[in-house]
Amino acid sequence: MQSWQLGVTARVAFKSAVVMAFTRGQGLRYRLESQFYEGNLGMSRVVVIGAGPMGLAAAYQAVKDGHKVTVVEAGQKPGGMAAHFDFGGISLERFYHFVCRSDQPTFELMTELGIAEKMRWVPTSMGLYVNGRLQDWGNPLALLQLPDISLLMKLRYGLFGFICTHRSTWASLEDQSARDWIVRWCGQRCYDMLWRPLLDLKFYEYADDISAAWMWARMRRLWSSRKSVMQEELGYIEGGSETLISALANAIEQRGGSIQLGSIVQTVTLAGKQLRGVRTSQGFLDAEFVLSTIPIPLVSPMIPNLPAEWKERYRSINTVGICCVILKLGRPVSRHFWVNLTGTPHDLPGFIEFSNLRPVGPSIVYAPYYMPPTNEKFSWPDQRLIDDAFLCLQMVNPALTREDLLEAKVSRLRHSQVVCPRCFATQLPPIQTPIQGLQVADTCFYYPEDRSIAESVQLGRRMARSLRDASSIEDAVSEPGLQGSAESRGRRARA
Repeated sequence: MQSWQLGVTARVAFKSAVVMAFTRGQGLRYRLESQFYEGNLGMSRVVVIGAGPMGLAAAYQAVKDGHKVTVVEAGQKPGGMAAHFDFGGISLERFYHFVCRSDQPTFELMTELGIAEKMRWVPTSMGLYVNGRLQDWGNPLALLQLPDISLLMKLRYGLFGFICTHRSTWASLEDQSARDWIVRWCGQRCYDMLWRPLLDLKFYEYADDISAAWMWARMRRLWSSRKSVMQEELGYIEGGSETLISALANAIEQRGGSIQLGSIVQTVTLAGKQLRGVRTSQGFLDAEFVLSTIPIPLVSPMIPNLPAEWKERYRSINTVGICCVILKLGRPVSRHFWVNLTGTPHDLPGFIEFSNLRPVGPSIVYAPYYMPPTNEKFSWPDQRLIDDAFLCLQMVNPALTREDLLEAKVSRLRHSQVVCPRCFATQLPPIQTPIQGLQVADTCFYYPEDRSIAESVQLGRRMARSLRDASSIEDAVSEPGLQGSAESRGRRARA
């Protein structure tokens, strides 16, 4: 047995003994573990960049495995897109989140953190505003009742939905666009009527080349959260995503980790080819391992020593931003959680009536304007966006009056949604960079899955586990998805 393996074995044995002896004394257990790890081979200095769900999950796993961890976050609150704000006495996410039945990594983490009982499930429904009318959507009966399209189109659409939500592999979709895939199954008119408005108003100039694999994964996740063909069921965490974020942050700090808020990363520094640490606006942090979880467009300027070809691969990944209007209303707009919009003069693909999922008192609506940050609407003042969103809601429900608008806020983000074109798997580099000890990932690295807290938690923990029981990062990242990219996962899926 090699020396590093002996160190690992001793560390695991000691940890087991401490946990058994001090189960009732959590604080004492954490202190003993921390003191023991500081003098052992298995402990490394780890810096995690970004305190969103992925970064916090990575940090939690790393401190759990005995590393000395510092999380660096530019914002004033942990959580990233899941961070909360005070909305007139209501604690809400800056950007809407929901939970699906397939989000197993979230459930496992909540159990570990002792908050599993906070999970809530609600029967929800979907609406479609089309041809000036709001109607039910998202089940076979609603499809059959949809006016202005032929029975044949409805049958083709229904078959498409059934096939794509029951398939288990995505590799054959990787080189197809969502547009071509949907047109082939459903027809051009169906695509133009029901799908094009949604893709155009989310991805703009990128819409025609969005990956069919990405679209399939998104549909499958939502389909997995149904009690029956007729009934959707979605979940929320009592208290919102902040319940999970706070539990994660507390667990990290209780185990000896630290979270630096308002700390902007300036550079990841090297000594020759060896990772040295991270320079931030609050000082320098020594590190043997750095896990970056911030949006990919921000990575290249942060790592000047990264090889040019890697910088170019990062730069080739496009994103769209979001201006998310959040409205507190005196009456509900609809009984649906999610409403898709088509044929309106407003550039909204849909709205989320969040209060139909999580009961928070008044009606809460998220109206997300997705667009590239270069779009002129991205620079609209908040009030103009609020007025536009409210006019759109009045089209859906003419009973709404200006007196019903109690409060509104706009949350903005330049890098909200990764653009996943055809063959996106071949575009992604491995998570492990050529710099030993440096891993880089964001939400696009669990392609074809769409962004979610569950996927972020799973990937963050895998990144941290790659540091465990390893004498070098080269050994550590042999786990699929770390040394390998989505491209290699695509090849395995084709095999």
